[in-house]
Amino acid sequence: MSDVRVATVIAYHARSKHALDRYAAGPGTLDWEAQPKAFRDWEGTEQVALPRDVAVSDIPWGELPATRAALPLNAASLGSFLRLCVGLTAWKEYGGSRWSLRANPSSGNLHPTETWLICADVAGLEDGLYHYQNLHHALEKRAWGNGAQAQGLWLGFSSIHWREAWKYGERAFRYCQLDLGHALAAVSYAAALHGWHPRLLNMDSAEIARCLGLDRAADFIGVEGEEPEVILVLEARAGDLAPDWQHWAGNPSLLDANPLYQWPVIEEAAEATRGAPPVADPVIAEPPAAHEHDVDIRAGQVILKRRSAQAFDGRSVMPNAVFRRMLSGLLPGGSPVWDMWPSVARVHPVLLVHRVEGVAPGLYALPRSGAAKPSLQAAFREMFSWQPADPELPLFQLVAAQTGKTARTLSCHQDIATQCAVAFMLVAEFAAPVAADPAAYRHLHWEAGMLGHVITLEAEAAGWRGTGIGCFFDDADHEVLGLKDDRFQVIYHYAVGMALDDPRISTLPAYE
Repeated sequence: MSDVRVATVIAYHARSKHALDRYAAGPGTLDWEAQPKAFRDWEGTEQVALPRDVAVSDIPWGELPATRAALPLNAASLGSFLRLCVGLTAWKEYGGSRWSLRANPSSGNLHPTETWLICADVAGLEDGLYHYQNLHHALEKRAWGNGAQAQGLWLGFSSIHWREAWKYGERAFRYCQLDLGHALAAVSYAAALHGWHPRLLNMDSAEIARCLGLDRAADFIGVEGEEPEVILVLEARAGDLAPDWQHWAGNPSLLDANPLYQWPVIEEAAEATRGAPPVADPVIAEPPAAHEHDVDIRAGQVILKRRSAQAFDGRSVMPNAVFRRMLSGLLPGGSPVWDMWPSVARVHPVLLVHRVEGVAPGLYALPRSGAAKPSLQAAFREMFSWQPADPELPLFQLVAAQTGKTARTLSCHQDIATQCAVAFMLVAEFAAPVAADPAAYRHLHWEAGMLGHVITLEAEAAGWRGTGIGCFFDDADHEVLGLKDDRFQVIYHYAVGMALDDPRISTLPAYE
């Protein structure tokens, strides 16, 4: 593997760290009136409206992992699926401002992730390449005419880095990748409800760009480019995906006419981390112990009502059953999310427990693979006790302590990290995977985003709420844990608590 690419990734990660005495390079000022547009249009394309009904609205949350017959692949089921993974879930209004929410959360609600569909023999849709327009829940027909014999449905994702970089500067590439992980997890949940089994295609970045038309440089002159991320197969009945489109239509809309800053290091990181996704032979993981769910809550309701908490009450105690069910979902086999992901887990939660029934406040570790515990134990502080803290889950108490002030400090002094019931530091196996394949830098962030999505939906299903925390002091985290090198790196924070809603903010339907 290229030493230059590895060095570029390591340098980017170090450069984009926040520290107690300085933040990573970012904009000195923000003009909120000039925020990049939240939706990209492909102007000059044929737009195909999708049905808005959710076809799987009656499935209880607790039955989501169960095997079920696949819904037929057609425009109606596709519309239902997209609503539950990348569609709008609500509009919010306050003080003259109006903004949308989506099924997949995003850092700063900026949504760099764009969604693409390749349809071949899908009932109700002409064969072709489509861009999903979230605003109208419609498909924009970008390309058609293909002599290949493939039949099925493929889902692609790309990232527009500027949407995040506008606010977050050099650290934005990380956030784009975390967002992609949330989107992948959202796809897994929505697919499970429809009886579909998505899998990542072993396709490198150049091939993905060709399939999605992102390598057509002339189409992107004067507008923000899109970085190819991944293609998933939702159903393939015949042939391999190798589109050679004969006809193209449309031009991408401009999102920001007057960008005030440039962050070339983001493109350097993107170039160094291009490659194929972490595809592996499927291995059936032993599911963790089953836990009871609220039989009355419907999975579709959980997904569509999910929100990212803005504040927690700082008092509520999380029931032990909710806590254990949430942790169970993070383990291989514990959620539909892990069915499409390689079985070897490389991101491991460290918990700062504040208020959980029957669990002493303190620092805990949840190694997600058998090999991870000794590696983490060797890298963490020698003083940590590693006392088993659960009869069924691989949860270990490292130290008993009040962790609220520490959590707040580590999370860029944000109150939300101490007012929650439990905060998470997601610790990635870092140096070895990146040295073996620099593209792993993306994949580790995807895995962390997927973990965050499991946390937030399990919390939502139990009447609690989660939120991602992308702002944290990287090396201060590492000092707390005792990490002295880059074998492991913290790449995401998350928090779960009892949310406080702002009554001044109005909620409106996603689609009128």
